[in-house]
Amino acid sequence: MKNLKYTKSNILKGALIYSVGDAIAALLLNEFSIYRTLGMILVGATIYAFEIPNYFTWIDRKTVSYLGIKKTLAKTGLAIVYFNPIWIWRHLLFIKIFSGNLAQINMNLFFIACLSFLVNIPISLIANYTIQNKIKLGWRFLASAIFSALMAIYYALSETIFN
Repeated sequence: MKNLKYTKSNILKGALIYSVGDAIAALLLNEFSIYRTLGMILVGATIYAFEIPNYFTWIDRKTVSYLGIKKTLAKTGLAIVYFNPIWIWRHLLFIKIFSGNLAQINMNLFFIACLSFLVNIPISLIANYTIQNKIKLGWRFLASAIFSALMAIYYALSETIFN
């Protein structure tokens, strides 16, 4: 990718939104930890703030020559491909690492991520369709971060739901 972007605005949005979503999930599960919150601030401000906006820019470049329904489906599909079970698993790994629950990292966590992804497909399709096709590129990270914060609550709860 050329012209990769990593902006102060996305760093702040990523740090705030992802950590708030995870903190809500942690509070719901009675698992709140300041270390977990600080870790999610770090992940949101670094990995997510860098990866996601650049991937969305790549999607726009990749689909620029497509028209109509082909473009809509391609953009939505490419977003779904990014937020796949491995992405969810990685997010759950971060939660375990920052919570100090390293012993809970096992293959069951990946199974939970896969189930979480499959159950979430209808909602994810609608959200990613909207984010990729109805929201301007400059606002997509914010929209995606808000959706992901809501999903972070679901992903954290998914370990309880699917375990």
